[in-house]
This record gives sequence, C-alpha cells and structure tokens, in this order.
Amino acid sequence: MKVLVIGSGGREHALVWKIAQSSLVTRLFAAPGNPGTAELAENVPLAVDDLQGLLEFAVTQGIDLTVVGPELPLSLGLTDLFEEQGLKVFGARKNAAIIEGSKAFSKDHMKKYQVPTAAYEVFTEVASAVEFIERLGAPIVIKADGLAAGKGVIIAQSRDEAVAAVTDMLSGNAFGAAGSRVVIEEFLKGEEASFLAFTDGRNIIPLATAQDHKTIFDGDLGPNTGGMGAYSPAPVVTPAIHEKAMTEVMQRTIDGMAAEGRTYRGVLYAGLMIDGDSVKTLEFNARFGDPECQPLLMRLKSDIVPLLMAVALGDISGIQLQWHDEATVCVVMAAAGYPGDVIKGDVITGLDQAAKIPNLVVFHAGTAIKEGACVTNGGRVLGVTARGATVKDAIDRAYQGVNQITWPGVQFRKDIGHKALNR
Repeated sequence: MKVLVIGSGGREHALVWKIAQSSLVTRLFAAPGNPGTAELAENVPLAVDDLQGLLEFAVTQGIDLTVVGPELPLSLGLTDLFEEQGLKVFGARKNAAIIEGSKAFSKDHMKKYQVPTAAYEVFTEVASAVEFIERLGAPIVIKADGLAAGKGVIIAQSRDEAVAAVTDMLSGNAFGAAGSRVVIEEFLKGEEASFLAFTDGRNIIPLATAQDHKTIFDGDLGPNTGGMGAYSPAPVVTPAIHEKAMTEVMQRTIDGMAAEGRTYRGVLYAGLMIDGDSVKTLEFNARFGDPECQPLLMRLKSDIVPLLMAVALGDISGIQLQWHDEATVCVVMAAAGYPGDVIKGDVITGLDQAAKIPNLVVFHAGTAIKEGACVTNGGRVLGVTARGATVKDAIDRAYQGVNQITWPGVQFRKDIGHKALNR
C-alpha cells in the first residue's frame, strides 16, 4: 500500500521511521518532510496547509492511507476534504480537532462532561481578565485560545506578569489571532504526564505512558517550549492513575464528543497533572505529542500500519498493541535563541558518529540540506532517541548520541528522564 505522512517535524520523522518498517507498505511519501524522512521516504514539496495540493497529490498517486502529523491541517479540515474524495485518513475531522484548536471549547467540554480540570474563565476583554487575575492570585496560567505551536501557555508567577501576558495576547501582539481570546485558569501543583490513546470514536487503545519536559532549562525553569525531551514509561502514571485517566478523562471526553456529533477518530493526547492520587486535565491535543511520539514509537513492537488504517476505517475493536519492555528517552537539541528567534543555517556535525550507536535514532525536526551539509532550520533541530534496558541505560545512551553532535550555540537539557530516576 502507498502511505503519505503529512508534516516536517521530529514527530513526522518518527512516524515515517515506524511506518517504513511495515511489510504492508510498498511506497512511502512525506509532505514536505525533512532530511531525516528523505532517507526513508520520498519527500514531496507541499506545505501542510496546502490542502488542495495535498489532495491532488493523494488522488494522483493513489494513496491508500494518509497520516496527518501536525495540528494545523487537522484544524483546517484536511481529513474532511480527503474523506469526501473517498480517501482514508488517520487524523481527526475538523469538528473534532477543535478540542485542540480552541482551548475555550476544550475547557467547556471538560466542564460539561465532568472531566477533572482546573477552574477557569474565558475572556476577550483586558479589564475583566485583570479582575479575574486579581481574584485568583498568582501563580496563574494564561492560555491563548487558538493554535500557537505548543507555546501559547504562560505560567505567570506574579500579578504583573499575568496582566502583561493577557494584555499582550488580547492586543494581538502575542500569537496573533490565536490570542484574541484567552483562557485563564488556576495553577495546578503536581507532576505532568502525557497520556495518549488511539480511538475510533467509541473504542480506546491507550499507548504506553510518557512524560514531556516543557521548559527550556534544567530543573523545569525558563519559558515553555514545544517540548525539550520525553521518556517512556512514566512511573508517575501508576496503575491506579492509569485507570482514572482512562475512565474519567479519555472515556468521558470521547463519549462527550460523540454525543455532540463530533466523533473523534485519531490519536487523542491528554496533558495530565498528577498530584498524589488526583488527576486533572491540563489540555488536549488532537495529534501525537512531539517529542513524546519519538520514544513511544521506539517502544512500540507492533506494526503500526494496521492500527492507523483501522482508526481511519472507524473500528479498532480487537486490535492489541505489543510494547518493548525497555525504556526509551528522547533528548531535544535546539538552536541558539530557542524558544525565541532562532539562528538558522549552522552546520551540524557528528550525525554519522551518532548513527553508529546501537538502539539510537536521531530524528530530524528543524533541519535542511544546504550545499551538501545538514544545517539548522528551526527551533527544535533534532530529537536524539535511545532505547535501553532501564531508564538510566536509555538516558546514558541518548546523551552519548547528543555528545557526538554539535553546532554553534546548540542547547539541550541535561536532566531529561531524571524524574523517572528519582522514583
């Protein structure tokens, strides 16, 4: 079968890497892809928001299954467009992808269907938002309502920081139209974990547990990013927490979406805050997390293609996933300046040496080829991902790879996975 993967990040390289291992796949494309996907698939120079171009390509090539990586094409309705032409797509339809496309919708949905989450209010005016901030106090969480590439969340430590964030967003200075409405919510204490599951709108198959590292600096300090690393399994998700996440978060959300006429098919990602035996939902994403996708797919033993197709067909009943017992760790290497303005075009060295390390894959994210050399071309540049018998083994191997690779101003966290070690 012919498969098309849409996207150009580390998540999409991981999807291409896993899909390429399937004996069912005869031809594999990535649009637009990156230098990493080019080694496994045929890159197609089509942007993720060029819905018409992507549709024409899929029809012309006779694509059997399209796998959508990022949130933007889902929110624009790519799945709807493709399905109207009889094409099979892994990815939520537009009216279901709103669970990520609008944080206000997501919070209202959680409230309506009793999915545990933080207290919140939605605002479009600065004055009323400031009143709420003063009533709730700091620390407090400010979220842009729309899509902001994983960066539209500010945890304000003071009243002044919160007011500045709200003013910035509602004036259009921060995140543009995505910040024209803001969600302000209480700050939750605890430890974050990522809970992902495949669903056909009724049945749910959870993935292995994972934990992301959102902030730029060691010790969870500094501004939020799209994610600086992840590992699996996440010991903070105990069997009891897992059960709560499945029944109180995933099942209620999926059932609620179906009841609203928004049948959710695809992968649903819940960001959870865990405090003792309490589980609260921070947000939902309508796609694989990035970088969680990388360590999760490295742990997945099963062929992923039959599952992706079953989701697209709307029936995953009877499918079971097999996982490697080992742990996996992904360390993100980012460009100088990230998560702000980044420097592009720096030559990356050491990729060949890292590639020789067993049970390690360097997933490309923000890279390009220039004059025959691999160069930086984005904020998060690489996701160095390793498997090991224990979390410590996987950490050691991942950093062995990281230490082979460099470019001017490279930055990465040195504490990815340490929370798991501490448990």
